[in-house]
Amino acid sequence: MTATPPDPQPDAQPVPVEADAQSVPAESDAQPVPVESDRPGRIMAREMAEQPAVLRRILEEGAPRIQDVAQRVAARKPRFVLLTARGTSDNAALYAKYLLEIRLGLPCGLASMSTTTAYGARPDLTDVLMITVSQSGGSPDLVASTRAAREAGAITLAVTNNPDSPLAAVSEYHLDIMAGPEKALPATKTYTASLLALYLFVEGLRGGEGAQAKVLPDLAEQLLARQDEIRTLASRYRFAERMVITSRGYGYPTAKEAALKLMETSYIPALSYSGADLLHGPLAMVDNISPVIAVVTDGRGGAALQPVLDRLRGRGADLVVIGPRPQVEQASAGFVLPTEGVAEEVQPILEILPLQLLAYEVTIARGQDPDAPRALAKVTETR
Repeated sequence: MTATPPDPQPDAQPVPVEADAQSVPAESDAQPVPVESDRPGRIMAREMAEQPAVLRRILEEGAPRIQDVAQRVAARKPRFVLLTARGTSDNAALYAKYLLEIRLGLPCGLASMSTTTAYGARPDLTDVLMITVSQSGGSPDLVASTRAAREAGAITLAVTNNPDSPLAAVSEYHLDIMAGPEKALPATKTYTASLLALYLFVEGLRGGEGAQAKVLPDLAEQLLARQDEIRTLASRYRFAERMVITSRGYGYPTAKEAALKLMETSYIPALSYSGADLLHGPLAMVDNISPVIAVVTDGRGGAALQPVLDRLRGRGADLVVIGPRPQVEQASAGFVLPTEGVAEEVQPILEILPLQLLAYEVTIARGQDPDAPRALAKVTETR
């Protein structure tokens, strides 16, 4: 267990969710509790709580439009996919890369925008599908690289939370993730909404309807109701000076997004690695002080991570597992995910929820405000 200094501060108390028409879906019995308007973390807490409703909205209202776009793109038979994004959206794009390569056998790459925006490169993108993921759709480099890709022959698709954005305007096709306004600087509901929209799009490309996603809203609601378990975990690690987060397969984007959330809210250096990459050098820095969080997807990705978990336990690592119960029971601590019967490819939409809560609770426990990370703006304009 991570060493705790003497005379620790009292455990942080839960931050109730503001009363808001969008806070809790109508199907839920949960009652949001009003809080003072200046309570730290109130906006992030509300937006995390909205995620089950957002997922339902996409499945009930957005899915037909996503299916239509997918069918039109599929008819053009793209030969390759390029994915373009920054920050949290980059992790969503990485998830799409796994989906496209595994579910469709379609080769994918993550675009380096500076080759276009800084160096002026103009590759031949005829019959290439360029998917640009952006919450705001406003960053100049995303807009410029998408415009250049379209001029170079690419089929361009924007995935945003703003159908009126500059990115949507320069793209041939657009998917609205329908998350509603997101005001907290750490992205939460737009991330899970992007994952679901991308999953439905990929399923649409292969002629499916994404039926595996129907269980997600109810399971997400159940997970978010277990905040007390996460608060206990946060009290264990609030004094951590460094964290390592690892996974494989579909869980790897989750590890990267969890590390980003921890760094931007609590300022803890959080290093994310594929389990395979962790064994190629970084394993040497693992000790019994700094916690290692393993995201164990229930499926082939989790099986591929098993040798890494064995090595971590062999080094006496303070191992935290987010995943199936048997794996959690073999770790120092963890959080059990309800993955039985849930398709591996949609589990990342659930995996990130306890890790969002962990970032939130650790930040509150450290006396900081997760709504307002220092030096950050909601729309980051890179060029």
